[in-house]
Amino acid sequence: MKKVAVGGFAVLLSACASMAVTDQRLEQNTAFALGLDVGDFTIANRMDEGLKTTYSVKTKAGKQYNCYVMGTIGITGKNVSDAICNEKGKPAVNPLTGK
Repeated sequence: MKKVAVGGFAVLLSACASMAVTDQRLEQNTAFALGLDVGDFTIANRMDEGLKTTYSVKTKAGKQYNCYVMGTIGITGKNVSDAICNEKGKPAVNPLTGK
């Protein structure tokens, strides 16, 4: 019985992004990453792949971005990373170095 309980707990800790990343959290994290207000952009093409959620963003100004967040469910609840976004048509930039 112990093995089943421990295995179930491990599955809970590594629950997929589709369970951890709500639409509201996705919008909030994207707004923060892009320096926009929620409602100044639309999110489309959401794909939950394991712990990663990828999606497209189009701003009211017409800019388009490819973004992703990581999401898990653990002892402390749902955890969602900051959104990482790159403007379409431009090379990816390291947010720490700007290169």
